[in-house]
Amino acid sequence: MTSLQPDSIAAAADTAKAAPAAAPVLHPYEVLRRLPPDATPAQQDSAVQAAFHVENTHLSTRPDTLSLPGQEDWVSPRDVSLPQYYRETFFSKDSVFYSETGGRYGVAGDPVPYTVRGDDTLTALLIGCFIIAMVAFANSRRFFLREAKYFFREPGGRAAEMTETAAEVRFHSFFAMLACLLFSVVAFLYTLECVADTFVLSSQYQLVGVFFGVFAAYYVLKMLAYWVVNNVFFGRKKSVRWLRSLLFATSVEGMALFPLVLLQAYFDLSVQKAVAYAALVIILSKIMLFYKSFVMFFRHKNFYMQIILYFCALEIMPLLSLWGILVKVVDYLKINF
Repeated sequence: MTSLQPDSIAAAADTAKAAPAAAPVLHPYEVLRRLPPDATPAQQDSAVQAAFHVENTHLSTRPDTLSLPGQEDWVSPRDVSLPQYYRETFFSKDSVFYSETGGRYGVAGDPVPYTVRGDDTLTALLIGCFIIAMVAFANSRRFFLREAKYFFREPGGRAAEMTETAAEVRFHSFFAMLACLLFSVVAFLYTLECVADTFVLSSQYQLVGVFFGVFAAYYVLKMLAYWVVNNVFFGRKKSVRWLRSLLFATSVEGMALFPLVLLQAYFDLSVQKAVAYAALVIILSKIMLFYKSFVMFFRHKNFYMQIILYFCALEIMPLLSLWGILVKVVDYLKINF
Protein backbone atom coordinates (compact mmCIF):
# COMPACT_ATOMS: atom_id res chain seq x y z
CA MET A 1 0.00 0.00 0.00
CA THR A 2 1.58 3.14 -1.07
CA SER A 3 1.33 6.30 1.07
CA LEU A 4 0.36 9.55 -0.53
CA GLN A 5 2.91 12.35 -0.06
CA PRO A 6 1.42 15.79 0.55
CA ASP A 7 1.68 18.50 -2.04
CA SER A 8 4.69 20.78 -1.33
CA ILE A 9 2.73 23.90 -2.34
CA ALA A 10 -0.06 23.07 0.05
CA ALA A 11 2.45 22.38 2.84
CA ALA A 12 4.10 25.74 2.31
CA ALA A 13 0.70 27.46 2.47
CA ASP A 14 -0.19 25.65 5.69
CA THR A 15 3.20 26.69 7.20
CA ALA A 16 2.62 30.33 6.24
CA LYS A 17 -0.79 30.27 7.87
CA ALA A 18 0.61 28.73 11.02
CA ALA A 19 3.57 31.25 11.39
CA PRO A 20 2.73 34.58 12.98
CA ALA A 21 2.81 37.65 10.79
CA ALA A 22 6.00 39.79 11.06
CA ALA A 23 5.60 43.18 12.70
CA PRO A 24 5.40 45.97 10.16
CA VAL A 25 8.43 48.26 9.93
CA LEU A 26 7.52 51.70 11.28
CA HIS A 27 9.14 55.01 10.58
CA PRO A 28 9.30 57.97 12.99
CA TYR A 29 6.96 59.84 10.68
CA GLU A 30 4.26 57.15 11.01
CA VAL A 31 4.67 57.09 14.80
CA LEU A 32 4.18 60.84 14.98
CA ARG A 33 1.06 60.67 12.71
CA ARG A 34 -0.62 58.32 15.18
CA LEU A 35 -0.32 60.91 17.94
CA PRO A 36 -3.04 63.52 18.43
CA PRO A 37 -2.40 66.93 16.81
CA ASP A 38 -1.91 68.67 20.18
CA ALA A 39 0.88 66.32 21.34
CA THR A 40 3.75 68.18 22.98
CA PRO A 41 7.40 67.75 21.89
CA ALA A 42 8.06 65.75 25.06
CA GLN A 43 5.20 63.34 24.23
CA GLN A 44 6.47 62.97 20.65
CA ASP A 45 9.96 62.16 21.90
CA SER A 46 8.59 59.57 24.35
CA ALA A 47 6.55 57.90 21.60
CA VAL A 48 9.55 57.65 19.27
CA GLN A 49 11.74 56.20 22.05
CA ALA A 50 9.02 53.63 22.88
CA ALA A 51 8.72 52.53 19.22
CA PHE A 52 12.45 52.20 18.53
CA HIS A 53 14.94 50.40 20.76
CA VAL A 54 18.61 51.23 20.14
CA GLU A 55 21.00 48.52 21.13
CA ASN A 56 24.28 49.46 22.83
CA THR A 57 27.32 49.26 20.58
CA HIS A 58 30.33 47.60 22.17
CA LEU A 59 33.86 47.86 20.91
CA SER A 60 35.42 44.69 19.66
CA THR A 61 37.61 42.85 22.14
CA ARG A 62 39.29 40.70 19.53
CA PRO A 63 43.04 41.26 18.89
CA ASP A 64 44.05 43.73 16.23
CA THR A 65 45.76 41.73 13.49
CA LEU A 66 46.73 44.87 11.54
CA SER A 67 48.99 46.41 14.15
CA LEU A 68 52.26 48.07 13.26
CA PRO A 69 55.39 45.92 12.95
CA GLY A 70 57.17 45.41 16.23
CA GLN A 71 54.03 45.86 18.35
CA GLU A 72 53.60 42.56 20.11
CA ASP A 73 50.84 43.33 22.58
CA TRP A 74 47.38 44.39 21.51
CA VAL A 75 46.50 47.96 22.45
CA SER A 76 42.94 48.74 23.44
CA PRO A 77 41.22 51.55 21.51
CA ARG A 78 40.59 53.23 24.85
CA ASP A 79 44.35 53.58 25.46
CA VAL A 80 45.37 56.94 23.96
CA SER A 81 48.97 56.95 25.19
CA LEU A 82 51.60 56.93 22.46
CA PRO A 83 54.15 54.11 22.24
CA GLN A 84 57.69 54.83 23.29
CA TYR A 85 59.06 54.85 19.74
CA TYR A 86 56.60 57.65 18.93
CA ARG A 87 57.76 59.75 21.91
CA GLU A 88 61.52 59.25 21.60
CA THR A 89 63.48 61.07 18.91
CA PHE A 90 67.11 61.60 18.12
CA PHE A 91 67.01 65.00 19.90
CA SER A 92 64.91 63.91 22.89
CA LYS A 93 67.82 64.40 25.30
CA ASP A 94 68.84 67.75 23.87
CA SER A 95 68.07 70.55 26.36
CA VAL A 96 67.51 73.15 23.62
CA PHE A 97 65.12 71.09 21.52
CA TYR A 98 61.50 70.47 22.48
CA SER A 99 59.61 68.60 19.82
CA GLU A 100 56.30 68.79 21.64
CA THR A 101 55.99 72.56 21.42
CA GLY A 102 55.53 72.61 17.66
CA GLY A 103 56.19 75.52 15.34
CA ARG A 104 54.89 79.07 15.51
CA TYR A 105 53.10 80.72 12.66
CA GLY A 106 52.92 84.38 11.77
CA VAL A 107 55.06 87.34 12.76
CA ALA A 108 55.39 88.46 16.38
CA GLY A 109 54.01 91.94 16.98
CA ASP A 110 55.72 94.77 18.81
CA PRO A 111 55.07 94.68 22.56
CA VAL A 112 53.13 97.55 24.11
CA PRO A 113 55.61 99.92 25.78
CA TYR A 114 55.45 100.24 29.55
CA THR A 115 53.69 103.32 30.94
CA VAL A 116 52.82 104.34 34.47
CA ARG A 117 49.29 105.20 33.40
CA GLY A 118 48.78 101.53 32.50
CA ASP A 119 50.30 100.28 35.75
CA ASP A 120 47.47 99.73 38.23
CA THR A 121 49.80 99.17 41.19
CA LEU A 122 51.77 102.41 40.84
CA THR A 123 48.60 104.33 40.04
CA ALA A 124 46.91 103.05 43.20
CA LEU A 125 50.08 103.85 45.19
CA LEU A 126 50.21 107.43 43.92
CA ILE A 127 46.51 107.97 44.57
CA GLY A 128 46.86 106.56 48.09
CA CYS A 129 49.87 108.80 48.81
CA PHE A 130 47.97 111.84 47.53
CA ILE A 131 44.97 111.13 49.76
CA ILE A 132 47.13 110.50 52.84
CA ALA A 133 49.16 113.66 52.11
CA MET A 134 46.01 115.77 51.91
CA VAL A 135 44.67 114.32 55.17
CA ALA A 136 48.04 114.82 56.90
CA PHE A 137 48.31 118.41 55.68
CA ALA A 138 44.77 119.18 56.80
CA ASN A 139 45.48 117.86 60.31
CA SER A 140 48.93 119.52 60.59
CA ARG A 141 48.30 122.78 58.81
CA ARG A 142 49.27 124.95 61.78
CA PHE A 143 52.48 123.02 62.32
CA PHE A 144 53.40 123.38 58.65
CA LEU A 145 52.76 127.13 58.69
CA ARG A 146 54.78 127.53 61.88
CA GLU A 147 57.72 125.66 60.37
CA ALA A 148 57.52 127.82 57.25
CA LYS A 149 57.43 130.97 59.40
CA TYR A 150 60.51 130.05 61.43
CA PHE A 151 62.48 128.56 58.57
CA PHE A 152 63.88 131.87 57.32
CA ARG A 153 64.49 133.42 60.73
CA GLU A 154 65.53 132.09 64.09
CA PRO A 155 62.74 131.87 66.69
CA GLY A 156 63.34 133.51 70.01
CA GLY A 157 62.12 132.97 73.55
CA ARG A 158 59.74 130.09 74.16
CA ALA A 159 59.32 129.38 70.44
CA ALA A 160 62.90 128.14 70.26
CA GLU A 161 62.20 125.62 73.05
CA MET A 162 59.04 124.17 71.49
CA THR A 163 59.20 120.45 70.78
CA GLU A 164 57.33 118.39 68.22
CA THR A 165 54.35 116.25 69.14
CA ALA A 166 53.93 112.65 68.06
CA ALA A 167 51.53 113.67 65.27
CA GLU A 168 54.03 116.23 63.97
CA VAL A 169 56.81 113.63 63.96
CA ARG A 170 54.58 111.30 61.94
CA PHE A 171 53.79 114.20 59.61
CA HIS A 172 57.49 114.83 58.99
CA SER A 173 58.28 111.14 58.58
CA PHE A 174 55.48 110.57 56.08
CA PHE A 175 56.46 113.48 53.88
CA ALA A 176 60.12 112.41 53.99
CA MET A 177 59.11 108.92 52.82
CA LEU A 178 56.86 110.51 50.17
CA ALA A 179 59.85 112.51 48.91
CA CYS A 180 61.91 109.30 48.66
CA LEU A 181 59.09 107.54 46.80
CA LEU A 182 58.58 110.39 44.32
CA PHE A 183 62.31 110.70 43.70
CA SER A 184 62.44 106.95 43.05
CA VAL A 185 59.51 107.16 40.58
CA VAL A 186 61.18 110.07 38.75
CA ALA A 187 64.47 108.14 38.58
CA PHE A 188 62.58 105.06 37.37
CA LEU A 189 60.85 106.96 34.55
CA TYR A 190 64.10 108.67 33.54
CA THR A 191 65.88 105.31 33.46
CA LEU A 192 63.23 103.70 31.25
CA GLU A 193 63.26 106.64 28.85
CA CYS A 194 66.96 107.48 28.57
CA VAL A 195 69.03 104.53 29.83
CA ALA A 196 67.44 101.09 29.35
CA ASP A 197 64.10 99.30 29.54
CA THR A 198 65.25 95.74 30.31
CA PHE A 199 66.75 94.72 33.63
CA VAL A 200 67.82 91.57 35.40
CA LEU A 201 65.00 92.08 37.90
CA SER A 202 61.81 90.09 37.42
CA SER A 203 59.48 93.06 37.98
CA GLN A 204 59.41 96.80 37.41
CA TYR A 205 58.38 97.30 41.02
CA GLN A 206 61.66 95.83 42.23
CA LEU A 207 63.55 98.57 40.39
CA VAL A 208 61.35 101.22 42.03
CA GLY A 209 62.03 99.52 45.39
CA VAL A 210 65.79 99.62 44.76
CA PHE A 211 65.63 103.34 43.97
CA PHE A 212 63.48 103.94 47.06
CA GLY A 213 66.02 102.14 49.25
CA VAL A 214 68.88 104.20 47.79
CA PHE A 215 67.10 107.51 48.42
CA ALA A 216 66.00 106.48 51.92
CA ALA A 217 69.58 105.49 52.81
CA TYR A 218 70.81 108.82 51.40
CA TYR A 219 68.52 110.88 53.64
CA VAL A 220 69.18 108.76 56.73
CA LEU A 221 72.97 108.96 56.32
CA LYS A 222 72.83 112.68 55.64
CA MET A 223 70.78 113.31 58.78
CA LEU A 224 73.20 111.17 60.78
CA ALA A 225 76.16 113.18 59.44
CA TYR A 226 74.41 116.46 60.28
CA TRP A 227 73.65 115.19 63.79
CA VAL A 228 77.26 114.26 64.47
CA VAL A 229 78.82 117.45 63.03
CA ASN A 230 76.31 119.87 64.55
CA ASN A 231 76.56 118.20 67.97
CA VAL A 232 80.32 118.65 67.93
CA PHE A 233 80.48 122.27 66.72
CA PHE A 234 77.14 123.91 67.61
CA GLY A 235 75.51 121.99 70.45
CA ARG A 236 72.57 119.65 70.83
CA LYS A 237 69.75 122.24 70.78
CA LYS A 238 70.81 123.78 67.49
CA SER A 239 71.37 120.31 66.08
CA VAL A 240 67.77 119.32 66.90
CA ARG A 241 66.39 122.54 65.36
CA TRP A 242 68.48 121.95 62.23
CA LEU A 243 67.13 118.42 61.80
CA ARG A 244 63.59 119.81 62.06
CA SER A 245 64.41 122.33 59.34
CA LEU A 246 66.01 119.61 57.21
CA LEU A 247 62.90 117.44 57.48
CA PHE A 248 60.75 120.44 56.58
CA ALA A 249 62.86 121.12 53.46
CA THR A 250 62.60 117.43 52.52
CA SER A 251 58.81 117.56 52.97
CA VAL A 252 58.64 120.59 50.67
CA GLU A 253 60.65 118.69 48.08
CA GLY A 254 58.18 115.81 48.25
CA MET A 255 55.16 118.08 47.79
CA ALA A 256 56.86 119.93 44.93
CA LEU A 257 57.69 116.69 43.11
CA PHE A 258 54.12 115.34 43.23
CA PRO A 259 52.87 117.49 40.28
CA LEU A 260 55.96 116.43 38.30
CA VAL A 261 55.17 112.73 38.70
CA LEU A 262 51.53 113.26 37.73
CA LEU A 263 52.42 115.35 34.66
CA GLN A 264 55.06 112.90 33.49
CA ALA A 265 52.94 109.80 34.09
CA TYR A 266 49.53 110.91 32.86
CA PHE A 267 50.08 113.97 30.63
CA ASP A 268 53.16 112.86 28.64
CA LEU A 269 55.53 115.48 29.98
CA SER A 270 58.85 115.22 28.15
CA VAL A 271 61.88 113.87 29.98
CA GLN A 272 63.86 117.06 29.35
CA LYS A 273 61.22 119.22 31.03
CA ALA A 274 60.90 116.71 33.88
CA VAL A 275 64.66 116.77 34.50
CA ALA A 276 64.66 120.57 34.42
CA TYR A 277 61.76 120.69 36.91
CA ALA A 278 63.42 118.20 39.29
CA ALA A 279 66.73 120.08 39.06
CA LEU A 280 64.95 123.35 39.85
CA VAL A 281 63.29 121.80 42.92
CA ILE A 282 66.62 120.42 44.17
CA ILE A 283 68.45 123.73 43.59
CA LEU A 284 65.76 125.73 45.42
CA SER A 285 65.89 123.25 48.30
CA LYS A 286 69.67 123.59 48.55
CA ILE A 287 69.39 127.39 48.51
CA MET A 288 66.85 127.21 51.35
CA LEU A 289 69.14 124.95 53.39
CA PHE A 290 72.15 127.17 52.67
CA TYR A 291 70.28 130.22 53.91
CA LYS A 292 68.99 128.33 56.95
CA SER A 293 72.50 127.17 57.89
CA PHE A 294 73.74 130.76 57.56
CA VAL A 295 70.95 132.13 59.78
CA MET A 296 71.30 129.39 62.39
CA PHE A 297 75.08 128.84 62.62
CA PHE A 298 77.06 131.62 60.90
CA ARG A 299 74.95 134.77 61.12
CA HIS A 300 76.96 136.42 63.91
CA LYS A 301 80.29 135.16 62.63
CA ASN A 302 82.35 136.28 59.69
CA PHE A 303 83.32 132.73 58.74
CA TYR A 304 82.33 132.77 55.09
CA MET A 305 84.80 130.10 54.09
CA GLN A 306 83.61 127.82 56.90
CA ILE A 307 79.96 127.94 55.76
CA ILE A 308 81.00 127.09 52.21
CA LEU A 309 83.05 124.13 53.42
CA TYR A 310 80.25 123.09 55.79
CA PHE A 311 77.61 123.18 53.06
CA CYS A 312 79.75 121.51 50.41
CA ALA A 313 80.80 118.70 52.73
CA LEU A 314 77.29 117.94 54.01
CA GLU A 315 75.08 118.79 51.01
CA ILE A 316 76.92 118.96 47.69
CA MET A 317 79.23 115.97 48.15
CA PRO A 318 76.44 113.62 49.36
CA LEU A 319 74.30 114.73 46.40
CA LEU A 320 77.09 113.95 43.91
CA SER A 321 77.72 110.63 45.65
CA LEU A 322 74.01 109.81 45.33
CA TRP A 323 74.17 110.48 41.59
CA GLY A 324 77.20 108.21 41.21
CA ILE A 325 75.55 105.43 43.21
CA LEU A 326 72.40 105.61 41.08
CA VAL A 327 74.45 105.39 37.89
CA LYS A 328 76.33 102.35 39.20
CA VAL A 329 73.12 100.64 40.33
CA VAL A 330 71.42 101.13 36.97
CA ASP A 331 74.53 99.98 35.10
CA TYR A 332 74.67 96.84 37.24
CA LEU A 333 70.96 95.99 36.89
CA LYS A 334 70.40 96.70 33.22
CA ILE A 335 70.80 94.01 30.56
CA ASN A 336 73.59 94.84 28.12
CA PHE A 337 73.04 93.44 24.63
